[in-house]
Amino acid sequence: MTNGAADPVELAIFQSAVHSIAEEMGAALRRTALSPNIKERRDYSCAVFDGQGRVIAMGDHMPVHLGSMPMSVQAAIAAIDFAPGDIAILNDPYAGGTHLPDITMVLPVFVPDHNKPAFYVCNRAHHADVGGRFAGSMGPATEIFQEGIRIPPVRIVRGGKVDREMLDLILLNVRTPKEREGDLDAQIGACRVGEQRILQVATKFGMRRSRELVEELLDYSERLVRAELRTMPAGVFSAEDWLDGDGVTEIPRKICVRISMDPAAAEVRVDFSGSSSQVAGSMNAVRAITLSACFYVLRCLLHEDAPATEGILRPLTLEAPAGTIVNALAPAPVAGGNVETSQRIVDVLLRALALAIPARVPAASAGTMNNLTIGGVDPRTGEPFTYYETVAGGMGARPGMDGIPGVQTHMTNSLNTPIEALEYAYPFRVRRYGYRYGSGGDGQFRGGDGLIREVEMLTDAQVTLLAERRRFRPYGLQGGEDGAPGRASLIKNGAAEEMEVELPAKCSIQLSKGDILRIETPGGGGWGTQVRRDP
Repeated sequence: MTNGAADPVELAIFQSAVHSIAEEMGAALRRTALSPNIKERRDYSCAVFDGQGRVIAMGDHMPVHLGSMPMSVQAAIAAIDFAPGDIAILNDPYAGGTHLPDITMVLPVFVPDHNKPAFYVCNRAHHADVGGRFAGSMGPATEIFQEGIRIPPVRIVRGGKVDREMLDLILLNVRTPKEREGDLDAQIGACRVGEQRILQVATKFGMRRSRELVEELLDYSERLVRAELRTMPAGVFSAEDWLDGDGVTEIPRKICVRISMDPAAAEVRVDFSGSSSQVAGSMNAVRAITLSACFYVLRCLLHEDAPATEGILRPLTLEAPAGTIVNALAPAPVAGGNVETSQRIVDVLLRALALAIPARVPAASAGTMNNLTIGGVDPRTGEPFTYYETVAGGMGARPGMDGIPGVQTHMTNSLNTPIEALEYAYPFRVRRYGYRYGSGGDGQFRGGDGLIREVEMLTDAQVTLLAERRRFRPYGLQGGEDGAPGRASLIKNGAAEEMEVELPAKCSIQLSKGDILRIETPGGGGWGTQVRRDP
């Protein structure tokens, strides 16, 4: 130690060690899961926490999971008197969760001669179905009870043994219990991998030294953010954006943000006062989601190798009034708040930042995860199936560079389900999958194009869409044009292609064998005044 600071080499080794644990947990989860949603799309996240429940390392996984996961860990710590061998499970959005399909597991790590957890390891995975009114648990609900089983922080493993009664209670409330059990087992296994690795780190450094390094790591993240804030202009920068509707009332809802910069104090205040009240449909975001979006944007200001710890949030003051669309109260439905409103919150945060640092902020990306869920009975097996997918869109153009076409952006970091894996696992046929040329906004630098995906049903199925950016297009910046809006349509079995019927962005419909669903995702906004370029 020198003047109270850790040796930078030792700190870098410790940072890499704990980060590699989160990454290895993710690899174990991916390899052992059953569902294509986790194995192929990688819709999961893993993180490591200290004994106080402060995040000290995150895998390079899903931003919408990672920024909100600390609230789940804190909820589990508050609710459970952990003993060695315990693992907690929860998905309650009003206890640090995001939406019900995201199931979180928390394992306390006990080291010898300590009667309290020295660390916690945690993972969160999106399950393709957790019950509720709609197959896939992602439909236009009007209360959270329609969205699936709601799990408070409880033990799923006690003293090293799975609590079969608790597991059976969960599995009885979902459409695909075998797949769910396989994925839950994979999450338990990933937690145990994390436990073994963090024990090795604690042994190597010793607990006293580990605690010192944890504190320095948190302080280091904080210093990086404060140093970045000191380079920004002082002032209040305001922006607003809208959601297309909530899927029930279809009334556009505004999300406002005011960002106050104080470079002298190296602090930032983000105030969502003026945002609309919570809505009847599922587009409500809980506070954990809004905090997660703020965490993501602050992290984007830093170099990519900056440690993702709780220290990043120390310079932030967040004002998100209770009962609004950015801090909903129970029993409001929230499935779309996690996947769609989170994207809009990022859009509006970046739009405000563009007023302060215009040369660093990209135009709006697609701004929607284009959620697609399909459920039915597979005629090949006679068993129920549920399929979940987020379809990528265009990235917004950046200062000095075009946007990337057909890519997951901002709060989602998942992959697509490969056509081969999709057709093997489900009774579908992919008829078309390619870029939606010309959908990116023009400008000095062009927005990335969206995608077109056509899926033919090989059996009758319930299809649910939950998407955005149909009415309010992804914005361009600095003179760039907006990206094209998204759309979805249905081509009935036997109908000519020109007879396709446009579908609402948020709906749940019954399709028949032979019907074709077409999804066209938004392009990103352009950046800079338009100049003539070769298309």
